[in-house]
Amino acid sequence: MLDAIRQLFNAPEHPSIDAMIVLSMAIIIAFTVSYLIKWTFLAIAQKRGKPSLTFIFNAIRLPITVSIILIGLNSSLNVFELNQNLASKLISIFQSIDVIVWGQFVYRSSQFSLKQLSSRNQEGSIIRVQTLPLFENVSAVLVVLLIMYLLFITWNIDMSAWLASAGIIGIAVGFAAKDTIANLLSGVFILADSPYKIGDYIVIDSGERGMVTHIGLRSTRILTRDDLEINVPNAIIANGKIVNESSGRHIKSRTRVAVEVAYGSDIDQVKSVLMDEAAKETQICQEPEPRVRFRRFGASGLHVELLVWIDDPEIRGRVIDSLNSAIYKRFALEKIEIPFSQHDLHIKSMPKTPE
Repeated sequence: MLDAIRQLFNAPEHPSIDAMIVLSMAIIIAFTVSYLIKWTFLAIAQKRGKPSLTFIFNAIRLPITVSIILIGLNSSLNVFELNQNLASKLISIFQSIDVIVWGQFVYRSSQFSLKQLSSRNQEGSIIRVQTLPLFENVSAVLVVLLIMYLLFITWNIDMSAWLASAGIIGIAVGFAAKDTIANLLSGVFILADSPYKIGDYIVIDSGERGMVTHIGLRSTRILTRDDLEINVPNAIIANGKIVNESSGRHIKSRTRVAVEVAYGSDIDQVKSVLMDEAAKETQICQEPEPRVRFRRFGASGLHVELLVWIDDPEIRGRVIDSLNSAIYKRFALEKIEIPFSQHDLHIKSMPKTPE
């Protein structure tokens, strides 16, 4: 091929001319391949609306072009009889450039893929908009480590000592930051599973109840009804039971108002009074409608529950207070007795009176 080109241009046989011919051929081939990809594969992907293929064909043009030019540059230098040490260093330099160029392609591809996966927002998927920054950073670190590893191999640097040091450091950091790592991993799964979102009212295992104001990778913040913000580590939440009062089929939730009436009370009258007071309450929903349930026979009286629905968990305390007050006043008017706790004391024998 080289002889044919030299004869075509009637060029004398000289190393410099041969090197220029080889390098020129490599540049021509590189740009031909680049524009071939642009005018064919990239154009077809854009026309058919394939964003993933469009990105790949657009991003891969640079590393392919650089690789072909570097191959041509290496071949052109082989025409000269270079010192073996110099030739080895030049080859290492060319390989290093190639590794870096392809490394940036892998980095850009990984970032693009993560963004595409997060935008789909699939149920149960770990990669979501909330967890995207974490995965982007992890991906970037892995790509950088891979590039460094390949560069060390290119320059024949022994990795044993580096890997041993990294292993020891990793174990030490793992032990020192095990709680932090546990919180971070729990935060990832909380953001992925979405058991709650900002604005939801939740009750955690320890009994705290409040509105979620922030969901981070390390902790979750809850604003209680006392206007106190609780910072709960994600590992505690992930390993415990969470009651989300704002989830379900809709934001409405059922509230129970438990009352106890004395034995002998007219149970139908009690139910009627409770339903009447529920109908007067403006803070509850009329659909589903309120209902009354006679639950059980207690030690001192009959246990009855008024079940009502509210639009927002935030007003639960106010609704229970309003209904309790109204029921207590109405029971007093209707002469419905609320029993005290009753206990029967049986004396088996009286102590002897001293003489």
